[in-house]
Amino acid sequence: MTSITSVELNYLIFRYLQESGFTHSAFVLGYEASIKKCSIDGNLVPPGALITFVKKGLQYLEMEANLSNSDMDVDEDFSFLQPLDLITKDVYELRKIIKEKRKTLHKVRDKDRELDKEDEDEHAQIRDKERHEEEKEHNKDKERTEKDKDGEKQLDEQQASRKMVIDDQENRVQVKPENNGVLGEPMDFSTALTSQACDIHSSEVTILEGHTSEVCACAWSPAGSLLASGSGDSTARIWTIADNSWRSGSSAPLNVLVLKHVRGRTNEKSEDVTKLDWNGEGTQLATGSYDGQARIWTANGELRSTLSKHKGPIFSLKWNKKGDYLLTGSCDKTAIVWDVKAEECKQQFYFHSGPTLDVDWRNNVSFATSSTDNMIYVCKIGEIDPIKIFAGHQGEVNCVKWDPTGSLLASCSDDITAKIWSMKQDKFVHDLRAHSKEIYTIRWSPTGSGTSNPNQQLVLASASFDSTVKLWDVEHGKLLYSLNGHREPVYSVAFSPNGEYLASGSLDRSMHIWSLKEGKMVKTYTGNGGVFEVCWNKEGDKIAACFANNVVCVLDFRM
Repeated sequence: MTSITSVELNYLIFRYLQESGFTHSAFVLGYEASIKKCSIDGNLVPPGALITFVKKGLQYLEMEANLSNSDMDVDEDFSFLQPLDLITKDVYELRKIIKEKRKTLHKVRDKDRELDKEDEDEHAQIRDKERHEEEKEHNKDKERTEKDKDGEKQLDEQQASRKMVIDDQENRVQVKPENNGVLGEPMDFSTALTSQACDIHSSEVTILEGHTSEVCACAWSPAGSLLASGSGDSTARIWTIADNSWRSGSSAPLNVLVLKHVRGRTNEKSEDVTKLDWNGEGTQLATGSYDGQARIWTANGELRSTLSKHKGPIFSLKWNKKGDYLLTGSCDKTAIVWDVKAEECKQQFYFHSGPTLDVDWRNNVSFATSSTDNMIYVCKIGEIDPIKIFAGHQGEVNCVKWDPTGSLLASCSDDITAKIWSMKQDKFVHDLRAHSKEIYTIRWSPTGSGTSNPNQQLVLASASFDSTVKLWDVEHGKLLYSLNGHREPVYSVAFSPNGEYLASGSLDRSMHIWSLKEGKMVKTYTGNGGVFEVCWNKEGDKIAACFANNVVCVLDFRM
């Protein structure tokens, strides 16, 4: 089948699963990434699960259209349908297309069989004539020796072999290597950080077990030693991590609160936890799930409120700094600001024409949203229209993040670029091009003016499906470093609170820790599943990583 875009693929799977009665079908539009999410992205859909839905959904849709034609063969490959047909036509039209194309194929095959029969008749006549000539020759030359026969046979074999070599050389296809070079203009400099990193010993790792499905989100409380995790098992969990828990090793008994996301339905997948975020004081945890509901819990695990208005899975969720509003973005193409105290929708924003993939507050009353429609909108509570529109990406915008001061907005996209925007102008300030595949997520460093690390340079990190993380000088829009330690797509990056280190997690099952001062990898840990998210505690001495094999790992970091 010909290649299709992630937008087409996401919509295709969504449409098929929805028509087939799967209430959680919108899950595939998250793209986490994509493979998105399979974009996928973003940051919520476990890529392994998304890829499975994508492949199976595509196969089932084609299979349904093919096998419904009972008068046709069912053992042929399904190569008749094009992506545009799958997206724009219903199943009856698809069946008609297949039926017509198969009729044409059968006619061609019938004609080929007729030609083959004619060829066989002609060859039979030639063989009869040759046989007659051979018999005559045989009668005339009965005295030929066996040695002569062997010599003639060897000569024939050599000639046949020579002909095969010639044919092979004439038919051989020359394949040019794929060009995966850096896109755009050359950077001032790009340094690959490669070194022999120190493996994190098992004694420095606490493994949190209990989830029964992939863990796709984790977040440390800004107060105390609480770690929240969200999973495909329809639960979030709050773990109490003691300061000395790392000394006990991976089997340390830990206190855990299980936050069940159920509504009495048999379809568990519809309640899978996709996103979670603590408020600024660490007293409340907000979770979003595939059932379209946002829930607010106390730090003691009590359900305080359930916020229901979205008509599709929640892909992104953020508290504002003040803690009075919660912002959610959904597959239903909208974003909602919730009044937490009143437990009601403050305002719903309907600007996007595709699923809302990410949201991020600029300040307590304004925020940015991104979508599969390639657009970015800056919105403000109380305003009916966007206060700013950023158009420039040519693919799904997977992630948007404001810098620590709220003056610059960074975005990344399936179009293989990251961009930096300013409220002072409509066009992007910088167009960052160095990755060779889709960029899944971005993060600002906690450094520069207005931060607790004002003497350090503000940088932007971007993580991509090309297996690299890149660090950018945002003032000049130049590439600083390319971190090349991973072997598969990188799904998460996080800066340490002091801005001196960066953690990255990948589908290659590894988490790397990079020293930005020394310019090298200083620690690495390999688990038994892909890493979906990494995060630091507020002290910067512990890193949590959530894995596809249903566990959360807490790594002690002491340099």
